[in-house]
Amino acid sequence: MESDRRLNRWGLTFTPTVINRLRKLAIYGQPQLSLEHQGRAKRYVVRGVESGGATDDVGYYVSFAGENGEPLPWLQTLDSLAVNGPHAVVIAPVLTRIEVLRIARTYELCITRHRPVAVEARQRPKLEAEEVFRAKHGYLALELWGKDKELTGCVSPQFFTRSGEEVELPSGFDEAVKAATRGANCVACSHPHFSRLVAQQQEQQPPPAHEEEQESTMSADVASLAQGV
Repeated sequence: MESDRRLNRWGLTFTPTVINRLRKLAIYGQPQLSLEHQGRAKRYVVRGVESGGATDDVGYYVSFAGENGEPLPWLQTLDSLAVNGPHAVVIAPVLTRIEVLRIARTYELCITRHRPVAVEARQRPKLEAEEVFRAKHGYLALELWGKDKELTGCVSPQFFTRSGEEVELPSGFDEAVKAATRGANCVACSHPHFSRLVAQQQEQQPPPAHEEEQESTMSADVASLAQGV
C-alpha cells in the first residue's frame, strides 16, 4: 500500500539537490495523478497532466500513454505565460505515466501504469500503481537540445545492466519514450509531445438522389462536349 501511494505521487524519486535545481531552473513537471468520477458515465477515470521541459543542461518531462503505450487524446491544452510547465490534461480509465529526467546526456526513466481498483461495494476505489519499467544512468550521446535537434522524436536513451548488457524497453512503449525524451530536451517547452488532438471523423452521408441525377447529367454533358457533339 505504501509503495502504491509513493508511485502514484512521484514515480521517480529525486534528491534534494535535484529538486532544488529543477525549481531554480523553473522546470515544473507534474507527476501527480488523481482519481476522478464521471457522473454521466458512472465510472472512475485517472487524470494526469503532461508537463515539463528543459534547459541545455537539465530536463524533466512527464508524459502519459494508454495501457499498452498508445498515444491518448488530450482533454484540453493548458496555455501559460511561463514555459516548462503544464501542457495538456489527459484523462483515461487506465493511464501509463512516462517520466524522464535528463542531466546533460544521462537519463533516468520510470514507467508506471495506474488504474482504479474496487475495494468494497459502494466505496470509492483506490488508485493502483504497477511498475512497468525503471532504470537510471541511461545514455544518449546526441545533443537533442542543440546541434542534434533535428533527431528529436526519433531516438531514446540506452540503458544497461551492471554487466554491460542493454536493457530493452517494454514492448509497445518505444514511441512514448521517444516523445518523453524529446520533451526532456525541449528548451522553453510550451506544448505537449505525446498526447494529441484527435478530430472526430464525421460519417459521410450519401448524397441525395436528385444530386446524383444532376451529377450524372453534368457528366453526360461534359462527355458530349469532349466528343464534339
